[in-house]
Amino acid sequence: MDLPKIVSKSPVKINVKKDTRYAWCSCGLSSKDPYCDGSHKGTGFKPMIVKEEADKTIFLCSCKNTSNSPYCDGTHNNL
Repeated sequence: MDLPKIVSKSPVKINVKKDTRYAWCSCGLSSKDPYCDGSHKGTGFKPMIVKEEADKTIFLCSCKNTSNSPYCDGTHNNL
């Protein structure tokens, strides 16, 4: 499997709604990052479904190298 494409070296802040599903792009090829647009097809990557238990603000990884997918863990600081 190829490494994911680094979209950005900073997280994406989003406000999520309780029980709403979001598809996080894990490959870095989506034109709608951090959301999946299907560009992963044929790559071995799959989107990760995010569904939060409450309305809140989260930070999604855009470097695609986090160890806490899909959330930013600061890994981008070492790339």
